[in-house]
Formats: sequence, C-alpha cells, structure tokens
Amino acid sequence: MKISYNWLKQFIKIDWEAEKTGELLTDLGLEVEGIEKVESIKGSLAGVVVGEVMTCAKHPNADKLSVTMVNIGEETSLQVVCGAPNIAAGQKVPVATVGTVLYDAQGEGFKIKKGKIRGEESHGMICAEDELSLGNGHDGILVLDNDLLPGTPVAEVFDIEIDEVFEIGLTPNRADAMSHLGVARDLRAGLMQQGIQKELISPSVSDFHVFERALKFDIVVEDFELAPKYTGLTLKDVKVADSPEWLQNKLRAIGVNPTNNVVDITNYVMHELGQPLHAFDAGKILGKKVVVTTLDEGTKFTTLDGIERILNAEDLMICDAEKTPLCIAGVLGGLHSSVSENTTTVFLEAAYFNPVSVRKTAKRHALNTDASFRFERGIDPNLTKYALIRAALMIEEIAGGQPVSDVDVVYPNKIEDFEVFMSYENVARVIGQNLPNDTIKNILASLEIKINSETEGGLGLVVPAYRVDVQREADIVEEILRVYGYNNIEFSHKLNSSIESSRFDGVKLENTIAEQLRVQGFNETMANSLTKPSYVSLSDDLKSEHNVEILNPLSGDLAVMRQSLLFSGLESVSYNINRKNNDIKFYEFGKTYHKYNDTYEEKKHLTLFVSGNRDKESWNVPAQNTDFYYLKSLVNGVLERLGHQKVKVTPTKSDMLSEGITFALGKMKIVDMGMVNPKVLKQFGIKQQVFYADFDWDTLLKVSQSKKLKVKSLPKYPSVKRDLALLLDQGVAFKDLYHAAFQSEKSLLKEVDLFDVYDGDQLPKGKKSYALSFVLQDENKTLEEKQIEKIMNKLQNSFEKQFDASLR
Repeated sequence: MKISYNWLKQFIKIDWEAEKTGELLTDLGLEVEGIEKVESIKGSLAGVVVGEVMTCAKHPNADKLSVTMVNIGEETSLQVVCGAPNIAAGQKVPVATVGTVLYDAQGEGFKIKKGKIRGEESHGMICAEDELSLGNGHDGILVLDNDLLPGTPVAEVFDIEIDEVFEIGLTPNRADAMSHLGVARDLRAGLMQQGIQKELISPSVSDFHVFERALKFDIVVEDFELAPKYTGLTLKDVKVADSPEWLQNKLRAIGVNPTNNVVDITNYVMHELGQPLHAFDAGKILGKKVVVTTLDEGTKFTTLDGIERILNAEDLMICDAEKTPLCIAGVLGGLHSSVSENTTTVFLEAAYFNPVSVRKTAKRHALNTDASFRFERGIDPNLTKYALIRAALMIEEIAGGQPVSDVDVVYPNKIEDFEVFMSYENVARVIGQNLPNDTIKNILASLEIKINSETEGGLGLVVPAYRVDVQREADIVEEILRVYGYNNIEFSHKLNSSIESSRFDGVKLENTIAEQLRVQGFNETMANSLTKPSYVSLSDDLKSEHNVEILNPLSGDLAVMRQSLLFSGLESVSYNINRKNNDIKFYEFGKTYHKYNDTYEEKKHLTLFVSGNRDKESWNVPAQNTDFYYLKSLVNGVLERLGHQKVKVTPTKSDMLSEGITFALGKMKIVDMGMVNPKVLKQFGIKQQVFYADFDWDTLLKVSQSKKLKVKSLPKYPSVKRDLALLLDQGVAFKDLYHAAFQSEKSLLKEVDLFDVYDGDQLPKGKKSYALSFVLQDENKTLEEKQIEKIMNKLQNSFEKQFDASLR
C-alpha cells in the first residue's frame, strides 16, 4: 500500500523527515518497506528560474538566432543565445541555468552547459513549455506573468510537487489503516506516546447543502445481511473532464492512473478516508430506482474492463428498476453505466457490504480491485455518509455538479461497537512488564478506544466498529504493546532452560539430515503444495481421482494439492537452469496429499534433486558430472545417518524414472531413486539429465524410532565384488538384468547394483552401456578364483542369451 507523505501531512501537521516518520510507523506495526521520492515533473525544474529579458539583439552570425541579456536576480545578467521567434525585450521567461538537468518525455536527461553558438557565448537556455514538461508547445519560448520577480524558482510558479511515498507492507488484519486517515490515526497515537500532541485534521463537509430536490433515486436493499448499509445521492450539471493537475499528481504519486474528474474524485476519497465509492451515470439507471439484490445464476454482465462475466446466484449486484445489472457490489462497476464525457447527472454510491460476500465474489471472478481489497477486510460502517458528502463537495468544486437530492441512508440494523473487558493483570502477564495504569488509559484514548467502566482490576472498553481486528482482550493487549513500543519492553538477563527430553525427536532428526545435506552443497527448496491438476497425466503411478481439489482455487495452476514432490521440484530445477544455474543440488522436506474415496492421506517426504556438475568449476578441480552412482552415495549417506546400513535394493517400478532402484526395509519401501524420465523432463523444458530421490520420511521416522540396536558377529569369510560393463539395447531395464542375475545364481550372489549409465555418441545407435557390480559370498568358506570366474561367466552368458548383451 502506498501512502503519500504530503497527503498524510494534510491530516496531521508534522515536520519530521520521512525516514524518521517511517521508523515510527514501522514500530507501530505499519511496516515501511521503502520510501520513494516522487516528482510531478522529473527533476522538479531544479535550476530553472524566472528571468527578465533586458536586451534582445540579432545574432551577428545567424539570421534565426538572437543574443539576449537576461536578469535572473543576481548581480550580473546572463548572456543567452535563443532561437525562439517570439523572444523580445521586457519578457519574463523561464531560464535553465548552467548545470541544470532537463528531462524529455522518455525521462532522458540532458545537462545545460556553458558554450558558444556561432561564436557567441551562451550561459543557459530560455525554455519552451515542452522543454520543461509543462505542455507540448514548441512554437516559441514560454512567456511568464510579468509580475514575477527575476530569480524566482519556476517550480514555485507552477506548483511542482515533490513528494515522498511510503510503501507499507500492510498485514491483512489492519483494515483500519487502508487509507491516509487510518495511517494518520496511528501516527498520532505513536506521537502521543512520545509526548507530542497533534490534532487529527479531517476534511470539513459543513458547506454541503442541496440546491434543489429535483432528482431522487429510490434505494431498495433486498438482503441486509449482504448489504447492511447503503447510501446515495444525485448530482446534476456535472461537467466530466480531466482532473486538475494537483488531483492527478496526488493519484499518480500512489500509483493510481487518472481517468476523469468524477472517477478521480471517488478514487481520491477512497485512498483518503478508506471508503470505496462508485459513480453511476444517472441517465443509465432506469425507473429512478437503485436495487441492491442478487440475480439468477448464469446472468451475463460486462464489467468496466470490457469482459463479459457469468454471474453466480450469490453475487450481490447493483441494479436498476428493471433488475438490469449496473455494478458488481463492492468489486467492479459495469461498462454501460460508467461515467463518460457525455455524463451530466451522477448517482453517487457509498456502502458497507458484507466482507465475506465481497471476498467470495471477487475470488469467483478472479478480480482484485482497490474497492474489493477494502470491503473484504472490513471498512468503517460509520464513514459512508461522511465520505459521500466529501466526494459530492469535491465534484461540486471541480466538476461543477450540484446536489439535487438529500443523502439517502438505508441502514435498518446498526452495526454496534465491540465491548471488551481488559484485566490489568492479564496485560502485565502477556507483556511481561507492569505498565502504569495511566499509560494504558492514554494509549487506549489515542486509539479512540473508549473506557465504558473501570474497576480496580481492569477496564470495560468500547472498541470502534472500524477496528474489526480488536474484539478480544488479547487484541487489546496487542494494541497497547505496539503503541507503547516493543523496543521499550525490558528483557530479563536471566536465561531459563529445560533439560532436553531423551525421547525420540523427529524434528531434531530432520534438522540433522538437513545439516548433513547442506554441508554436501545442497540448498533447501520450499515449493507450493498447490499445483496443476494436469501433472498426474505424466505418470501412471498417479491418478486424477486421487487429487485433493481446492474448492475456490486462485488459478488453474493452483487447483489441487500435489501427489508427488517431483513436479514442483522440477519447476525449481527448470527455473534455475533457465537462469544459467545449471549445477543443481536441491532438497525439500514436504508433504503429498491423496484422496481415497472419502478419506484423505497426507504423507511427508524428503526429496533430492541433482543435475549438472557435482562441484563448482575450479582451476584445480576438474569438472565432474553428477550421475546415478553419485546420487546413490548420497542416499546411502542419509540412510546410514538414520542407522539403516543393511537395506534391500531392487529395481524401481516407477515410470517417472527411466533408470532407478528402490530401497526397502523388509517389505517397507523407503526410497525410490534414479534418473528422471526424459519424457517428464521435456514437459519442463529441461534438456540435461536430472537425478531424483524420494524418501518416504514418515516410514523412515517410524522405523528409526522403533529401531533397536542389534549386534551380530562379522562374517567369517570375505565377500568378493566383481564388475561387468555391458552394451545393451535401449529397451533393456536394470530390473530385467537384476532378476536375470538372481535366477542364474541364487545361492552365492548377494547384491546387484547399477553404478553407471552411459548413453552417448560413441556407442552404436540404439545402444546404451550399463556398469553393474556383483557381490558374491559363501558363509561357509572362502570363495576361490575358479568358482568366482565360473559364476561371472554364467551371469555373462545369461545376459547374452536373454538380452543380446556384450561386454564393452
């Protein structure tokens, strides 16, 4: 949210520097994220002054140039060469002195320098209006009022505004601060806590009067739960045109583009007071009646942005006597009832709409307007009439409109202020410090929270209705604390600590693994649990009927909860690769979500992503690509840290991995790992290999918690490891080789691992290379070389017969 400092000073007279004011606002909970200098004209015409042309003579060396002597209020006059045809002695003109920087329409600046033009010195430039960004005229120089004194800054003549704008990161609960008035209220409370008494100045509306009661629109509200309060009035003889420069400057400073004087006034009042308004072309309202109602499901309505929308039966609409929709209440107006240059009569609306209703409608139509932003969070129900009259007076002043109806207020059920009892004891307990009772009362008074009753133990309070976030005692304490100042709370120098429980701690274990991965060069990612429904089509392992769907999704890309962490991780991988960060090491602790009939399942996972080089390139370390075996070593490292050194390894069944293995403890699968299927990578625009591991973290925690230390004697006889590098057809998978190996040798073969995959240009077309390791062991004797060679020959023959494999 943007807040103009100049605008803020209209409510509270303060001469502090913007930085100091920003610090106080941040301490009050209105965090100032940045302060931007804003100028109505870039450069603010600094260095441009009023000059008086004392003499004007023809240039001796150029027919179309003149040599002038210009008085700019200094001891000596300046000689300036000018090419304007209308230059003459006695004129008051704008002079850009040497060193001044002027800016063109594109914002490019050029510096005025001392120089010679056709042999004559020139010490500045006499300017046309377009050269000063004051207009488009360039037929000649700009001639100023003859009463101006030489040396007067031109910025003062044209009211050039220099402002400083606060960018406030407003939290959703602070609906009361969504305006300059709201921020000024908080600022006054903060100043009072520092002993600085400032009056809150509100715009006066005492001059409002109705010229004639000539055009009244009947207001009919059919559902007071959706529209508890509705006010309106009518103005005639409105002249729609561009807004005056000061109003346009105010809106531009806070990022609002001017439209026309009537619309600009409604925007101005909304950002000034926090009350959204809407102006209708009264000539487009049939039957002289405004009906606040809902319409049939499927009704079509074209909004101001030119988009035809299909209405929901719960959308609250502003309609005319024939139930023709004119505006989506609290969200966006209609194209055909909006104010245009042909409008002469305006119906002005200010209302309090149900926040939940507005939010649902805005989300349903994917709209986020300044009005809905405020209505959704809850505005001040007691401000509608005041804001309406304020806008009417501005329309009268700027657009010539005349009120021709009384302010019609439809408000059958008053929204009451909140009553809360606050205990002094609870304030001290929550804050951790005893504040003087008078300090507490003064803070509450500065926040317009009234004391209804008082006892020795506490206060009965009445909270204004606009403070929708202050309805409990805890909220009152929070208000007291933020105004008193978190930095003013004293802290004890004593440190209390409890003895750590010896029971199993899953969070601690998670942090241990995260730290292990971090020192191995991994970065943690935290992806959104909401994802695209279409991702399930990338794998047969996932089913669309298992999607957990969001009832009111923000967009089609965030419509379901994820069934796998793979796709959100690949989005991060793709994002980094597209920005030239090709060496990837990511890990994520996250959850997956599944729906099975009427039940839901939520499981936690740990995933690893590696791609590109293992380490950053260095002059003394050669580049080495990540591969299958490297990822396997990382997985083994995590499992060993969790105390699982003996796991069963089998080929994976997941089609999301083109080559992969599964780690299991007994019948419990704990990890799937391997190379991501190129078909999946293609969907994310990834052209380099990506290796992926998916840990079933819930299962790992379960078995780690129940794991008991077992001691057994070491094998008496050593194991033997042998490798084979095989040339295979592309269609052969590791799982096929795995099963074939154990079918060939059932008694002495203990392990089969895939530690390298090569698929490159040096191999025959349609071929790939697998490097397999085999562990052999006899529990009763030491294996002899002849026996080992016999087993390896048998395995090789089996691979040759079944898969047409050959040794590399």
